Amino acid sequence: MVIANIISYVLVLTGALNWGLFGIFNWNLVSAIFFGPRAIGAVIVYSLIALAAIWLIISPIITNGALKLQNNRVIHEEY
Repeated sequence: MVIANIISYVLVLTGALNWGLFGIFNWNLVSAIFFGPRAIGAVIVYSLIALAAIWLIISPIITNGALKLQNNRVIHEEY
């Protein structure tokens, strides 16, 4: 679940960066990479970003309010 959260954060930040560039400079980063806003690669990236956002909404509900970004390792020390 930690890996899914990290990947989701990266995808959502990519989407936010794309919206920022589009809003400020009227330039779509994803569209520029895939040579068009409706190219199959762009549609896949947009869909992955939407799924990542949905995951970040649902994940804390599944884990009772905790959005984990690192493993909680318990180290047992013997004295």
